[in-house]
Amino acid sequence: MSTEIHGIIAYPVTPFGADGGIDTAALTGLVDTLVNTGAHAIAPLGSTGEAAYLSEDEFDTVVEATVDAVGGRVPVIVGAGDLTTANTIRRARKAEQAGATAVMVLPVSYWKLNDREIATHYAAIGAAIGIPIMAYNNPATSGVDMSPELLVQMFGDVDNLTMVKESTGDLNRMLALRELSGGQLPYYNGSNPLVLDALTAGATGWCTAAPNLRPQPCLDLYAAVRAGDTERARVIYDELAPLLRFIVAGGLPSTVKAGLELLGRGVGDPRRPLLPLDDAGRAELRGLLDDAGRAELRGLLG
Repeated sequence: MSTEIHGIIAYPVTPFGADGGIDTAALTGLVDTLVNTGAHAIAPLGSTGEAAYLSEDEFDTVVEATVDAVGGRVPVIVGAGDLTTANTIRRARKAEQAGATAVMVLPVSYWKLNDREIATHYAAIGAAIGIPIMAYNNPATSGVDMSPELLVQMFGDVDNLTMVKESTGDLNRMLALRELSGGQLPYYNGSNPLVLDALTAGATGWCTAAPNLRPQPCLDLYAAVRAGDTERARVIYDELAPLLRFIVAGGLPSTVKAGLELLGRGVGDPRRPLLPLDDAGRAELRGLLDDAGRAELRGLLG
């Protein structure tokens, strides 16, 4: 398996069974479908995967089940962020031991972290594992906003911090990462509505939950940008954009799980305090998942 991380990096939800625990069979099936439908990498245990609401045993179960389901076919990037450095290291080591390709680290904060604390946090994680780290900047969920200058500094200081996922939705930050690193630091788009501009501006990949619901347009959009076919890329993006905006605005675990249920592949409700999508939201989502989209996924599922 190539360890190059590029393209469509698909984020599976975490399925829960009737007893409230991890439904490993459903997770295995979901991950297998994402790989079979063309995802270039799988990234469990991010915001979409409800990592913040799992116990450590459940975290470990999802890591093991995902790595096993992928079976070495594509890279696996495990979200390992936690409030403390010690437990982030525990999670990162678990991912490495299970066979993950890399870890994605979101610096989660209760007290607002300063740059020195953030840099020390990443340096400790880097020293504790031997696989690459994707630094994940998403201040909307973490409470920490890492500047391009800090990210490039850590890229130089931490040997295995080799890439950045930028989710602020600010294209200028991606351009700054490229300029400040002399084009050496790969950056990945984590803002679904920004994807066309980000890929056109040189993002190495798109980290997204959208392939759970509409895999083919995601792949087609990436391929069109790579081929320099801007007209086709715009057409695909314009068709996909309403769904992208909806799943982000409604909360990825709730909207994606509702969409999977509407497509005949229920994976349980999100975990409290998150709630299932309400009736109005489900009606809107049903309209966005038009007949073509439902046929697309059902055909791929066989």
